[in-house]
Amino acid sequence: MTPADGGNDPLPPQVVEALRCSVCGDPIGLAERTLRCGNRHSFDLARQGYVNLLHARIPAGTADTAPMVTARADFLASGAYRALADELARVCAETDGLVIDAGAGTGYYLAHVLSAAPAATGLALDVSAAALRRAARAHPRLGAAVWNLWEPWPVGDEVATVLLNVFAPRNGPEFHRVLRPGGLLTVASPTPDHLRELGDLVLTVDDRKEERLDGTLGEYFTRTARTAVHSKVELTPERIRQAVEMGPAGHHLDRDGRRERLAAVSEPQEVTVSFSVSTYRRL
Repeated sequence: MTPADGGNDPLPPQVVEALRCSVCGDPIGLAERTLRCGNRHSFDLARQGYVNLLHARIPAGTADTAPMVTARADFLASGAYRALADELARVCAETDGLVIDAGAGTGYYLAHVLSAAPAATGLALDVSAAALRRAARAHPRLGAAVWNLWEPWPVGDEVATVLLNVFAPRNGPEFHRVLRPGGLLTVASPTPDHLRELGDLVLTVDDRKEERLDGTLGEYFTRTARTAVHSKVELTPERIRQAVEMGPAGHHLDRDGRRERLAAVSEPQEVTVSFSVSTYRRL
């Protein structure tokens, strides 16, 4: 079954076993479509199959909106970032345990990893319910839970063999806590060349991003490899708009005439897609 086929049970047993009550931290069980802990805290699964474990509102502009998610799903379906998905799948193909995608979005990358690792199960964590509506159906061995990655995660200690982090917040202490000893952390980040032809329509990438990444994670992990994924793709005007609308700039379309300039794009353009994939082992 391919990532697009969906058809999974709402939450695989391995995901339920890894999750914890976000109120008291106790283990939880699934009965029909409700997660419940021994202290009777309960969380109903949404119709689409994901569960929202949040019990506090998040600041405006934190979660991807429905239009941003739609733009991302349509853009990724075009195959423009397929080379990155393939590299992540290659790196993680040998895993046979739980893969947690921290900031999973629509589940696109996690689904590709699970398709390459037939003995693995995936847990998608993201603060955007709009994104997880799609992620929950991205692969039959994938479960999805809404959570703010900057808060302590509702996940047990040392439950994951692989942790993915693709263009998402990096919570080093929680990465370390939920990964098994020797577990693999795989981080994908854009390089300064990424989408450079689009100028200030997209947010710029810090030239020292990789240095800061290693510094952030160095207390908990040792880097084992770093590879570049770099190519040129031709984007139609619609794909250019999606590329802008799906990223951080999607929260700022009304600044600096960005929305009007996007609407004025009328010709295809060749652009650079450039990523760095870094792997780390848990200390």
